[in-house]
Amino acid sequence: MNLRVLRTELRRSVAPWAGALVLTIALAFLYVLDGMWWRGTTAWTAQWTPLALWTRSLLFYLWPLAVGLGALQGLRDHRSKMTELLTTTSRPAWHRAATLVGATAITLVSAFAVLILVGAVHVLANTGYTHVGWLPISLMGALALVAGAALGMGAGRALPSALTPPALAMGAFVFTALMHMSLGRTETTTAEGLTSSEPNRISLLSPAVGEVRDALLTLSAAVHAGQTIWLLGMAATGFALLVAATPRTRLLALTPVLAGALLALLVLPSDPRRMYVVDEAAAEPVCDGPVCVTRTQQARLAELAGPGKEALRLLRGSLGGQAPVSVRENSAVLPDGATPRWSRKSVLFDFDDDVIAAAKGREQLTRALIAKGMVPGCTPVGWSGLGNDEFAQAVAVGWVLGDLEPLPGSWPARLLREVDVQARPVWKKLKALPRAEQLSRIHAMRAAALSCEGDPFETLKGGKSR
Repeated sequence: MNLRVLRTELRRSVAPWAGALVLTIALAFLYVLDGMWWRGTTAWTAQWTPLALWTRSLLFYLWPLAVGLGALQGLRDHRSKMTELLTTTSRPAWHRAATLVGATAITLVSAFAVLILVGAVHVLANTGYTHVGWLPISLMGALALVAGAALGMGAGRALPSALTPPALAMGAFVFTALMHMSLGRTETTTAEGLTSSEPNRISLLSPAVGEVRDALLTLSAAVHAGQTIWLLGMAATGFALLVAATPRTRLLALTPVLAGALLALLVLPSDPRRMYVVDEAAAEPVCDGPVCVTRTQQARLAELAGPGKEALRLLRGSLGGQAPVSVRENSAVLPDGATPRWSRKSVLFDFDDDVIAAAKGREQLTRALIAKGMVPGCTPVGWSGLGNDEFAQAVAVGWVLGDLEPLPGSWPARLLREVDVQARPVWKKLKALPRAEQLSRIHAMRAAALSCEGDPFETLKGGKSR
């Protein structure tokens, strides 16, 4: 490719505007809108893998834009009425196509790289865990933009109409929407009878990914391999359409994208548990005595170690031999709608749990860890609410510490008052019982809370668990 021609293409084509528009829209979306990408351990500025996944999720909007802008670029020869003149020149058609695709590819990849660099500045300041496992996710994002633009150029060249760019952009948007809302989802029923949906193999043909649920989740190698095949087939079809001069060759140009889709579906995993997998290196525990966090959160171990050891001491003094002996960040990743799984020997917690995330200072963090050790909560994964588990938590922590105070949390004041109204009478009655009866109810409550097979609050009141 002639560098002088490429520089001219960069100055006079839509390519620079495509890159600038993609970058501007992406940054505006991330910084202007307040969404889940700014929340907790899965924030796009918190860890490398969430950074890569959140920026990939933006392709839900950016990829259709790249396809539409590519189609606009493909109409250039038709708009300038130079098609017949260019076909008579000695320069091969693939030279012109390579220059056209190359210029747009440079600007789109540069825009996506700048977006990643902006997030990387934040991530470097927020985590001490650095790895390269996130790079394939971002590389697939850049490839998707280039392949989409190339397909748009080829379609614009093959269908030279002013309606082609908006029609292709809308079609690409509908495609990504269907992949994430209906065609790409399979409805399932959990063991508890709750209805949820999971991504299926077809959804992985979308360049975008869903919301980031857990900082430990990443895309598997099989997903990267299948998406690479699919996107290369798409790019090859776009390039072939740019070169094709007859209806027959244009029809043959569709072969790479169709073959790529079929091969990709053979490679892509069908089991949702093999699509998003736990990054074992990131989940590796880093410990200070009995207090452990995952490697992604190792920078927070120092602030957690003291409150964690104090919580274990207080629990041991109250529960005796049945007290947990360690505090560990929960690295188990369960599907939405599943019932949490807890341990008798470890206080399992999540930094994104409301009571942990809202704790400020050593004392509040100690209370929060005691709450998770006594009543960890059985709300299905991905759900939220305020109910008997929170009432039981308040009573149990009050029983261990000897005073009933509001637990840390982001609940509105009205709901916090409801917790006090429900918990205080039960706490007073519990404290008035003989010590043996108190221990009996506490142990029964904890058994119900840890197994998620009973109602711990009803047990504290002396009733039967459900």
